[in-house]
Amino acid sequence: MSIESDLRKDGIEVLNKLDTLKVNSIARNVSIRLSEAFPDFNLNQNDLFIKLSRLDMYIAKMPEGMSEANYFYKNSSIYFNSHIDEDDLEEFAIHECIHYIQERKDKKNYLVRMGLCDYTEFKIYGLGLNEASVQLMSSKVLGIPKEYVKYFNISFETNSPSYYPLECCLVNQLSYIVGENILFESTLNSNNTFKEKLIELTSYKTFMQIQNAIDNILSYEEEIIRINNKIIKIDNRNKKVDNMINKINSLKKEITSTFIKTQNLIISSYFDKSFNEINDLEHVENYRRKLYNFKDYLGCTEGYNYFNDYYVNKMMDLEDKYNLLENNITSESSYLIKKKTSKILSFFKYIRNIFIKKQLEKKENN
Repeated sequence: MSIESDLRKDGIEVLNKLDTLKVNSIARNVSIRLSEAFPDFNLNQNDLFIKLSRLDMYIAKMPEGMSEANYFYKNSSIYFNSHIDEDDLEEFAIHECIHYIQERKDKKNYLVRMGLCDYTEFKIYGLGLNEASVQLMSSKVLGIPKEYVKYFNISFETNSPSYYPLECCLVNQLSYIVGENILFESTLNSNNTFKEKLIELTSYKTFMQIQNAIDNILSYEEEIIRINNKIIKIDNRNKKVDNMINKINSLKKEITSTFIKTQNLIISSYFDKSFNEINDLEHVENYRRKLYNFKDYLGCTEGYNYFNDYYVNKMMDLEDKYNLLENNITSESSYLIKKKTSKILSFFKYIRNIFIKKQLEKKENN
């Protein structure tokens, strides 16, 4: 199949090609911004500019709901939606340039890997995971501020309000657990460092469940866009349109359910395992802090109580763990350490009582 046929299949109609001067300008600025945003990744600005300047870039008509820019690996080209202002092309190029940097091909020029995404003969794994991570990198480069949004009845804070917001929310949770540098380095260099670290912190089964769930959310969203585009072309509402609308509503519910289940899995799988590995009083405080701060990464629906309930139970377990560790301290050092950590124990009890009180109030109100 020719490049033109592949593009038509995706609904892309090329209008014109960007001149060399414009491509070089975008390549130069993107290489500078990537190097400055990720100083720990040994990105050579000049080498990066040379690599990106080899890209072909086009202005094209694209279907409604499609990304504003798309990287096409078969001809190493970026296609920009025709309604994008010329001054904004660089902003949309960042995400696609990262895709170009991360692609890995075999000797026959077939794509085998792109960042966190594996292309096998029969199936693609990790597409949603990779798109979200690349978008988080792009948002960091652009310095996009966080804002509260609501999609599919899920409310959360994000620095990617317009592109892959739900996927980015979940991957941001993983980034918090594993570490942003590990996530982004693995994304950019197409290695297994992030995958192996997440498996170490949870399990292989958990990693696969999370990866598949994020892929599914992306697939459901794309299906909604396809159905909406079909509805737009139908003049009169009929039974067929009603069925399409029902399908969309079903997909929306599936997205919400998949997101919440995946979020709960991330919480339980990581914090359960991490709890079992606590072996001193310093780890007790580190665990408490990390669990407490996870609240800033949550996506919440109306009536969502899982995290609060989990937190209350873990605080009670943590108090028991604290007492057990404290009693095992030698008598010689017990007095000194107890003076330092007594405030921690008091804080546990205070937080636990607040959460329990809130839970009781909720039950009384219901």
